[in-house]
Amino acid sequence: MKLLHSNIIGDSGCDLLILHGFLGMSDNWKTHAKNWSSLGFRVHLIDQRNHGRSFWSTAFSYDLMADDIAHYCETHQLQEVLILGHSMGGKTAMHLACKYPHLLKAIVIADIAPKKYAPHHQKILQGLSDLDFNQIKSRTESDIFLSSYVTEPGVRMFLLKNLYWVEPGKLGLRINIEVLKDASDAIGKNLSDDAQSLLPCLFVKGELSDYILESDTPLIKHYFPNAEQVTIAEAGHWLHAEKPKLFFDIVTDWLTLQI
Repeated sequence: MKLLHSNIIGDSGCDLLILHGFLGMSDNWKTHAKNWSSLGFRVHLIDQRNHGRSFWSTAFSYDLMADDIAHYCETHQLQEVLILGHSMGGKTAMHLACKYPHLLKAIVIADIAPKKYAPHHQKILQGLSDLDFNQIKSRTESDIFLSSYVTEPGVRMFLLKNLYWVEPGKLGLRINIEVLKDASDAIGKNLSDDAQSLLPCLFVKGELSDYILESDTPLIKHYFPNAEQVTIAEAGHWLHAEKPKLFFDIVTDWLTLQI
C-alpha cells in the first residue's frame, strides 16, 4: 500500500493530522501548522491521494482515503492522534473516526456535514481540465485562461497553487485532474446510515457558508453523539483563511481540552 506524502512540523508533542479540502494541498495549512507546532503539537500536513505530492490513483473514495490515513498512522506508529479536516478532508476524518476509532483521540471538522452534497464543482473542474500546457506557458496565462471558468480571483489563486514546473518551460498540475474531474459523486457522498463515532468531535461552521445548515444538527448528532458545534461569524467556507486568528483560537482551545 502506498504511503501519503506529508510535511511534519515539530519534533514532539501530541500528533495533529491536518487534511486539506478538495483541489487543495497540505501547503494551504502551513501557517496554522507552524503556530500549532509552537504550542507543542507535532503537526502532520498530509496530501490526500490525487492531491499535492501524494500518489495518483484511479480509485477514489472516502473509504479508501480513510484507509490511507490509517496506513499513514500505522507506518509512523501514531496512536491517539488528533485530526483536523476541512471540507473533503473533514469527510475523510469522519470516515476515519467511524472505521478506525482506536487510532484517534478527537476530531475537528471544518465546514462540512456528514450528508450528501450535489455536484457543484463542474465548471471549476472543466476549466482545470481544459488547461493546455502545450499552449499555456506561465502562471499569468493560466490565470487568464481560467478566468473564463472561475470569476473569483481568490478562488483562482487557490486553484493555481496546484501549478508546478514539470521541467523548465513546462507547467503541470499536482492534482490528478483526469480522475478528479469525474469525482463529484464521490466527493459529495454521505456517510453510510450505520456509521457512528463516539469520539469527541467539534464541527466548526462559517456563518456565511451553506455547507452546514441548522437543519443538519440532528444528522450530525446521529453520526457523532458527542459532537459540539461552533459558528465563526462573517466567515465563509474557507473559514480558516478568512478568519485565521479566530479559527485558530477556537480550535486550539478545544483541542487543548482533549489532550
